[in-house]
Amino acid sequence: MTADTSKPIAAATTAQTEGKLKLPALTALVVSALVAAGVFSLPQNMASKAGAGAILIGWGITFVGMLMLAFVFQTLANRKSEIEGGVYGYARAGFGEYMGFNSAWGYWISAWIGNVSYYVVICSALGSFGALGFFGDGTTLSALIVSSILLWSLHFLICRGVQTAALLNLIGTIAKVVPLIMFIVLVALAFKVDTFKIDFWGNAKLGSVLDQVKGIMLVTTWVFIGIEGAAMYSGRAAKKSDVGKATMIGFFISILLFVAASVLSLGVLSQPELAELKNPSTAGVLAAAVGPWGAALMNIGLIVSVGAALLAWTLLSAETAYTAGKDGTMPKFLGKENAKKAPINALLLTNGLTQVFLIIAHFEQAGYLALLLLATSMILIPYFLSGLYALKVAVQKDGYKAGEGHAVTRDIIIGALATLYGAWLVYAAGLEYLLLSMILYAVGIAFYIWARKEKGAQIFKPVEVVLALLVVGAGVYASYLLSTGVLSLT
Repeated sequence: MTADTSKPIAAATTAQTEGKLKLPALTALVVSALVAAGVFSLPQNMASKAGAGAILIGWGITFVGMLMLAFVFQTLANRKSEIEGGVYGYARAGFGEYMGFNSAWGYWISAWIGNVSYYVVICSALGSFGALGFFGDGTTLSALIVSSILLWSLHFLICRGVQTAALLNLIGTIAKVVPLIMFIVLVALAFKVDTFKIDFWGNAKLGSVLDQVKGIMLVTTWVFIGIEGAAMYSGRAAKKSDVGKATMIGFFISILLFVAASVLSLGVLSQPELAELKNPSTAGVLAAAVGPWGAALMNIGLIVSVGAALLAWTLLSAETAYTAGKDGTMPKFLGKENAKKAPINALLLTNGLTQVFLIIAHFEQAGYLALLLLATSMILIPYFLSGLYALKVAVQKDGYKAGEGHAVTRDIIIGALATLYGAWLVYAAGLEYLLLSMILYAVGIAFYIWARKEKGAQIFKPVEVVLALLVVGAGVYASYLLSTGVLSLT
């Protein structure tokens, strides 16, 4: 008789995938990371910088650019499935240890500063209800206390295990999409073409069309931060092929919601009226369309949405530091797990720094928009390097088989467009936020040196010394401008 080996193989497969994230959970992480506070504030955030025409152009550029980035993450997930860590893993594989560290550092900081903005806006939404007016714009002392309680509640939830948190995130993602769909339907019914056409190309106060398009780039990029969410969890995915699928599904769901929310709002209130709304501005738009109950619906929707997004982004930010600590890109103490497989030290450091910035936001009165712009500026370099690495892989035909010439040509075009989009974002962000980001990148050098010494490896290569000196110089200069009031977080 021949031994039946099917059961041992099945058991081994089950053991390998037990506790791993499957396609629905990975997709939910992408959608939840994308569809968060940003979409609820899009009408005001966009209208404060541009008219309807420039907004449409901006979305067109963002659609192509972010689609290329989504393709980049899908392609690299398939061609370079052995690389873990997503954006920083690609940067390290393509451009060396120091650039890989900067990508991990920038992405990690972007994630937890973004979380600070979420706490601010969720308390601002609570403040819209009469009895809770003491929350104000989300930076009052009451808001700080409630944000801190929520922060550490999430911390202890995640400590119970990533799989448990991911399941709750899936439920939260489904729950928060419902009010957004209601918003889009109701605003579409209230849409007026004449209102939409008012100052279609903006006005003198907003500047040229190019200035307007540049002005909204950080906002459109902000709402798409998280497109790489599945790639960041590649090490915990049940199937590597699900990473690329989750990325593309999440992208198309999100782009439909984002464009509809921002463009349809311009047919309910004019650009100047939208620019004056308090965030979350979808509340003001729906109130104008259907009455006060619409504002209440959107504020409740934002609270549910941001609650789920906070869970997703706390997971993502801690996972970045954990994976980087585990493979030596960052100090190895960050790579420690607890008995529930949660990244305990990375989580503690991430949430500890989030707490510090919540306190800073309270004293500096740094609102949602200022925090999201700083968070977005930190992720521009990781995105640029991801596109550049995809281009490098395709040009060198690394991981391609003979006869895949068509795939190589396609991926060269995708990589080139993604790289150009990344460079455009750095330009559009402007010097102010680029300089502010350099302060945080300069601080990161100490962590990089720490990690390299732990590995007993050469700290810098000659070209990396030059890059590090440029970062430190820019960081010192930005610190001086910040101390003199030339630069500001508010």
